[in-house]
Amino acid sequence: MKNIWLYILVSAGVSYLIRATPLALIRREIKNTTLRSFLYYVPYVTLAVMTFPAIIEATQSPLAGLLALLVGAFLAWKGYSLFLVAVACCLVVFGAELLLL
Repeated sequence: MKNIWLYILVSAGVSYLIRATPLALIRREIKNTTLRSFLYYVPYVTLAVMTFPAIIEATQSPLAGLLALLVGAFLAWKGYSLFLVAVACCLVVFGAELLLL
């Protein structure tokens, strides 16, 4: 347990280097359209990869999570507000879990 501070320091250093290296190496504007397009979509893909499994695994039944995901995606696609989409997804999960369990 003595080395916990060493572990924290090393992980903080590695995390800092991962974030600081692109800033130090790339000094001018990126003109490659393919690379710019790739970098534009990285935050959205990262959010999706972290969110979608959590939606399905957060419920007692994966089917309830999948139903809420489908309803939420449909309502968001139709242009409803984030609050209404979240409320609808919660109601779908509660209803589905009452029927499924």
